[in-house]
Amino acid sequence: MGSFSIWHWLIVLLIVVMVFGTKKLKNLGSDLGGAVKGFKDGVKDGGTDAAAAPGAAPTPGQVANQTAADKTTIDVEAKQKS
Repeated sequence: MGSFSIWHWLIVLLIVVMVFGTKKLKNLGSDLGGAVKGFKDGVKDGGTDAAAAPGAAPTPGQVANQTAADKTTIDVEAKQKS
């Protein structure tokens, strides 16, 4: 009762093909495959760049380790006159 038979799935597939058409389904499959391939390439490239250059300049969006700025910061409460 809870599972569908092969005939149910064939009817659903027939309805989907009738609604969307074979050309749109083909384009959808190729777009999805291209997106998955791009994601895999991005993950692979992202992992090698971070490990290969630990002392390299940070990319936009990353916060650099700024020790010089920490030395020149002023505590406002310490500079107030009493």
